[in-house]
Amino acid sequence: MIKTEAVQPISHQLMEEVGMSWHTDVDGTAYLVNELVHVTEDEAEAYYAAANATYDMFIAAGQHVIDNELFFELDIPFNLISQIKRSWDNDDLHLYGRFDFAGGLDGLPIKLIEFNADTPTSLFETAVVQWALLKANGMDEAHQFNTVYEAIQHNFRRLITGLGDDTSDFSTQYQQQNILFSSMPDLPEDERTVKFLQQIAADAGFQTDFAYMGDVAFSEDDGIFSSETRFDYWFKLFPWEDIALETDGITGLLEDISRKQACTLLNPAYTLLFQSKGMMKVLYELFPDSPYLLETQLEPLPGKKQVAKTMFGREGANTVLYDAMGKVLKTIPGEYDNYRKVYQEFAPFPQDEEGRSYQAGVFFAWEGCGLGFRRAWDIHDDLSKFVSHRIV
Repeated sequence: MIKTEAVQPISHQLMEEVGMSWHTDVDGTAYLVNELVHVTEDEAEAYYAAANATYDMFIAAGQHVIDNELFFELDIPFNLISQIKRSWDNDDLHLYGRFDFAGGLDGLPIKLIEFNADTPTSLFETAVVQWALLKANGMDEAHQFNTVYEAIQHNFRRLITGLGDDTSDFSTQYQQQNILFSSMPDLPEDERTVKFLQQIAADAGFQTDFAYMGDVAFSEDDGIFSSETRFDYWFKLFPWEDIALETDGITGLLEDISRKQACTLLNPAYTLLFQSKGMMKVLYELFPDSPYLLETQLEPLPGKKQVAKTMFGREGANTVLYDAMGKVLKTIPGEYDNYRKVYQEFAPFPQDEEGRSYQAGVFFAWEGCGLGFRRAWDIHDDLSKFVSHRIV
């Protein structure tokens, strides 16, 4: 069993003052758990190593998919393939993503569940709220695996300095480049996440602005605009697979903008490859001996407890848990049944005394940079709770 300790909560008033209005779930229960998961130094190091090793495998797998034109196998929309290839060939910077892992505590091996590479959630609570929870309880806030802010700030600077490790030469002559940040209206978590990223970019030295997706202007020749200001970079918290389904011509405009290098898009289009759960099958085929990977196929796995998931989807929607005989143990409805499915071998999660499961989320920005946990029963869905941690 994992170990947790109870702590005093951060007040709702304080959370709302810093812009975190999603502190309470729709069923009236708290989203943020007033407990800390105990993590040892060795366990934190293991999560860090797992994220770094897994990202290297994704890079190799991404090249394999592109070289062998495996886009259909990953359910990649045809109208994004050229942008994916171009962003890959240009080495466009992957700003940040989040790995979901089973295991890692209580002696359980770390196993990759999926990679939220394009539009990952829980950034603000991982980077800020769990740090503040330690501080509010008189604990040393350095006792966390949590360098998210610094890691993403360095990545913003790499937009200018290139992909080397040294970002110290972020010369003032480059600091007038600007970034537009966008999310959809009426989604407070997305908006707070985007404005948090905007603050990091501003601290990194960029000129920044925010506009809702519907207020952004696109020119196939000149790039991306807001309030008549042209931007060098555009960060959008809007999934690439959803952009592909838009009927207002935005996909074609972004294709032209990309081709003419009129604006750089963040996260780049190739992160859609990483986001596809079909990549789990590709990874397993390429690296069958990796200790971090689970068997994943496009057909059910005979005689194994397993999880069926759609290629694209969020917060556990359309996930089905099967026992080794193929009996459905639990299913989560959703709106993603138009996508193909993958079948992934089940991996045990660390559990507490009440039998609740803990899924580790490790953020990646150039390297593993932050750890947080989601707590649920069988399947981690949109009612999962966020649990902070402390290194003991």
